[in-house]
Amino acid sequence: MKKIIVLFLLAFLVKSGFGQDLTKFHLYNPDENAETAIAATVKRAAAEKKNVLIQVGGNWCIWCARFYEFVGADNSLDSLMGANYVVYHLNWSKENKNLNILARYSYPQRFGYPVFLILDGSGKLLHTQNSWYLEAGKSYDKEKVEAFFKDWGPQALDPAKYKEE
Repeated sequence: MKKIIVLFLLAFLVKSGFGQDLTKFHLYNPDENAETAIAATVKRAAAEKKNVLIQVGGNWCIWCARFYEFVGADNSLDSLMGANYVVYHLNWSKENKNLNILARYSYPQRFGYPVFLILDGSGKLLHTQNSWYLEAGKSYDKEKVEAFFKDWGPQALDPAKYKEE
């Protein structure tokens, strides 16, 4: 009887600790015209003097859900992201792989999902970030995510910051 209880508790802990309900995760829209949406995101970023953060993935992607939840649960990371980026979630799924867009950005899917693209306010690709480098265990590392947000934000790339006096 004790073995059954221990097995039940172990199964519950594994499910609650590492399992996420992806049926409730719907950030990505396979039916959306991504070309139009990215153009609008770039235009908004330019107006707000921010960069664009494109998270490529899908509603099927556990690591995409983990990143969204990780950043959203941390006020400092969420604020940092919001202050520096206009975010767009580019769908990659069997329904719509958006291959023409991924080709334009040098095939970032080679890194797996999610993969992050940083664009400037004109739509130019500045950086492709493999999410693996931001991970820690079954989640993400706060210091690494914070550094990523800061290192590719518009202030970090401002040429005036690097003028020699």
